[in-house]
Amino acid sequence: MSTVQTHEPVIIALTDNAADKVKSLIDEEGKPSLKLRVFVTGGGCSGFQYGFSFDEEVADDDTIVKHKGATLIVDPLSYQYLVGSRVDYVENLEGSRFVVNNPMATTTCGCGSSFSI
Repeated sequence: MSTVQTHEPVIIALTDNAADKVKSLIDEEGKPSLKLRVFVTGGGCSGFQYGFSFDEEVADDDTIVKHKGATLIVDPLSYQYLVGSRVDYVENLEGSRFVVNNPMATTTCGCGSSFSI
């Protein structure tokens, strides 16, 4: 007898580290209305490139992800390239930065800031 398993698909997730860093940066800035925006642009050594900015504006068609008091926003054009991704914050020998772990990326550059599908 088999059992049917179901799960909620991850549209896009913000890790605990990333959420903590977003909140910390917003607190430093003193603007609680800021949100982290992740977007995809053309370019980079692999074809597409991830970008991050802080934004107070949220468009009607933006996707909003909230985690641990932090808010991540994604525009509809970028969303299609980020489905299933996790946004993390890492500190290592290369420096500290937000990174996207994207299961749809078939290739990425060495620094992880550009990708192709």
